[in-house]
Amino acid sequence: MYKDTYKEWLANVNVEQKRELLDIAEDEKEIKERFTLPLAFGTAGMRGTICMGISNMNEYTVARATKGLSDYINSLGGGEAKRGVVISYDTRRMSFEFALTAARVLGANSIKVYLFENVRPVPMCSYAVRRLGCIAGIMITASHNPKEYNGYKVYGEDGAQMSPEATAGVVKFIQDTPYFNLAKEDVKSVLRKDIQGKDKYALSEHITVIGKSLDDDYYAEISKLSLSQEAVKKVGKDIKIVYSPIHGSGYVPVTTMLAKMGINVSVVEEQKCPDTEFSTVEMPNPEQPDALKMGIELADKLGSDIVIGTDPDCDRMGIAIRDNEGKFTLLNGNQIGAMLMDYILTRNKQEGTLPSNAAVVKTIVTTRLADKIARNYGAEVFDVLTGFKFIGEKIKEWEASGEYTFMFGYEESYGYLSGTHARDKDAVVASMLFAEMACYYTYKKVSLYDKLNELFERYGYFVETSKSIAFKGLDGMEKMAKIMEEFRNNDLLVVNGVDMSSKTDLIAGTVRYFEDGRIEMSELPETNVIKYEFGDDEWLCIRPSGTEPKLKIYVSSKADSKEESLKRNLGLQSALIEKIDGVLAK
Repeated sequence: MYKDTYKEWLANVNVEQKRELLDIAEDEKEIKERFTLPLAFGTAGMRGTICMGISNMNEYTVARATKGLSDYINSLGGGEAKRGVVISYDTRRMSFEFALTAARVLGANSIKVYLFENVRPVPMCSYAVRRLGCIAGIMITASHNPKEYNGYKVYGEDGAQMSPEATAGVVKFIQDTPYFNLAKEDVKSVLRKDIQGKDKYALSEHITVIGKSLDDDYYAEISKLSLSQEAVKKVGKDIKIVYSPIHGSGYVPVTTMLAKMGINVSVVEEQKCPDTEFSTVEMPNPEQPDALKMGIELADKLGSDIVIGTDPDCDRMGIAIRDNEGKFTLLNGNQIGAMLMDYILTRNKQEGTLPSNAAVVKTIVTTRLADKIARNYGAEVFDVLTGFKFIGEKIKEWEASGEYTFMFGYEESYGYLSGTHARDKDAVVASMLFAEMACYYTYKKVSLYDKLNELFERYGYFVETSKSIAFKGLDGMEKMAKIMEEFRNNDLLVVNGVDMSSKTDLIAGTVRYFEDGRIEMSELPETNVIKYEFGDDEWLCIRPSGTEPKLKIYVSSKADSKEESLKRNLGLQSALIEKIDGVLAK
C-alpha cells in the first residue's frame, strides 16, 4: 500500500519535489516511514518534519488539511464562510509558503481570508480571530521544535484551539480529500516581499492582507493589563533587561510593548532577525539553557539583572534572573507562572480591583504552589487537562455564566495568559508583565530572587521535573501503548517510603483512593493520562504527547528545604523510570 502511495506522489509532484522522492527510491525503510500513515490531525492541529510524504509537512498535506477545514466551515451554513479565517505564521522554514497555500485553498472554496502581511505570534492570531469575528484561525508554526519541523494549528471562533468536537468534524472531511489537484484561488503575487507592510490590501477576491491596524488594536488591548504604572515611571528607564526573540516572531511586538511602557530593554543583536535555521541555538526553546545563553552573556556584559527569551511563535517565555551571589539562574515554567500569578493577585488586591469571584486556571501537571498562592488571596483554582485550549474553554464558560472572573492561566511548559483578549499562551503579555513586575519589586527594593524564595518559605519548597521519552519508528506508538497499559493495570504502591494515596486514570474517568477504597468519577474529560498522588502535594503523572511520538512524565515533590525536595523528587523519578524500563525490557 505505501509503495503505491509513493508512486502516486512521484507522478504528481513538481520536478524538484520528484527529485527528493527519487533520492529515497532505494531506501525501503524511509519510503515506509513517509507513506504508511498520514500526518495526524488533532486538537493541536498537525506537526511534522518538512519533506515529501503523507506523514510530513509539505504543501500537499497543508492543502489537504485546509480543504477539509474549508468543507467543514461550508457545511455549517448560515454564512459562516463570510466571517472568514485569520492566517498567521512564524519564522520557520516554509511558514509563509504554507500560509499562502492555506489562504488560496480557502479562497477557492469561497471562504474569506485575512492573511497577515508578515510574521506574527500565536497570541496575535488568537486575538485577530476574536477582533475580526472570524469563524476560525490558522497558525503555521511548530512552536519550539527543531528547525526541521513545521506545523498547522487551527483555532475556533473563540480564539482558542479548536474543540475536540469541531476537530472530529474537520477530520472527517480531510479523510475524504485527495492530496493533489485541489483548487487554489489566483492571487496578485506569491512573493512574500510583495505583501509586507500592507494593510487591508486585497490580494485576491477572497484574500485580504492585514497588518498595522490589527497590531494597534492588540497593543491597545494588552496595555490595559498593566498593573504598576507608577513603579514603571519611577524605575523603567533605569532597569536593565535583556531580551531575545531567538530568531522568532516576538521581536517586534515585545520590544514595541516595552517601549510603549517606558521600560529599558537591550536586545540580543545576533538573535534579533528571523532565521529559519535558528543558527545560534541548538533548539529555539526557551525551556533549554542554551536558548538563553547569549542573552545571559549580554546581560553580564551590560550588568543587567533579567533575561527574557521567547520561542519562534512567541507563545512561550523563558526567564533568567540573578541570585544573591550575582550569578544567573534559570527559572522553570512553574516558578515563572507562580511569580506572575502572585504579582497579579497582589497588585489587584492592593488596588482594590480583585473580584470576589477571582479564579486562576492551570493544567493538571502544573505546580501546586499555584494553589497555595491563589487561595491565600481567596481565588479559586481550577485544574484542566494539558493543552491551553482547556484554559480557553474555562474563560469562555465564565464569560457566559459570570460565575468566575478569570485572572490568570498557565502551564508548566512556559505558557502564560493574563487577560481575555486571546485564548492561547501569550508571551508578549507575559514579557510585558514580567518586566513590569521587575520594576515594581525594584521600586520596593526587593530582588526577584528574594521574592521567589519568599514564596517557597511561605508555602513550601516545590520541585517539579518533566521528561520526554521519544519513540522513533512505526512501532513507537505501540511501545507507548504498552507502557500506558502496564501503568493502567498495576500500581506504584509505595515510593520514598510514602504510600500512594490515590490514582487517577482519565481513560476510565476514575479516581481511586487507597486509604478507604473509594472510587469516584473524575470531572476531567476522558484522555490517556494516569496520575499518582503521594502524601502532601507530591505526585507523578504519565501521558503520551498529543503531537509527537513521545511519552511525557511529570514529577512533583514538596519539602521544607530545596535539598530535601530535590531528593524526594529524584526518588519519585527513579520509581517511574524503573517501571518504564521494566516494561520495555519485556
